[in-house]
Amino acid sequence: MNIAKPAALLIAATALVAGSTIAAVADTAADGTRVTGIQQVADHVLAGHPKVLSASADQVRYDGLTLTRAPQGRFAAKDLDCAYGHLCMLVNGTKFDFYKCQTWNVTNWTGDGPFTNNQTPGTVAKFFNQDGSVRWTSTAYQAGTATWDPIWSLRPC
Repeated sequence: MNIAKPAALLIAATALVAGSTIAAVADTAADGTRVTGIQQVADHVLAGHPKVLSASADQVRYDGLTLTRAPQGRFAAKDLDCAYGHLCMLVNGTKFDFYKCQTWNVTNWTGDGPFTNNQTPGTVAKFFNQDGSVRWTSTAYQAGTATWDPIWSLRPC
């Protein structure tokens, strides 16, 4: 299984989550719209990952994952709506909504945050340490608060 391309998106997206600075240079796309921040990250990923479906100023959507940045900088636990069949979590002000069964590498996940495992009942999501050992699991349906550091990868199913 090739996880390099999805990992590239997560690394770029988690850089935003972790507070890394991305120049807010505005540019104009071919259709006349202005692009900044998360759109530039999405454009970079689009070049290397053809399954990206769409991107906007606050959201990147592609095959298996939707990342949404909070409009006011932070989501609250009450904002964690999670569709059936999805694994969702809030990490440093960004909502991660996983809906494809594969291993996802992540970086710079820190702190605590809410999660909802709203997959088919009995589906086990696994969260891994840096060495690949299982740090913790969640069996659907489950919701709660998790400690994200040190999560290095996850598999929703």
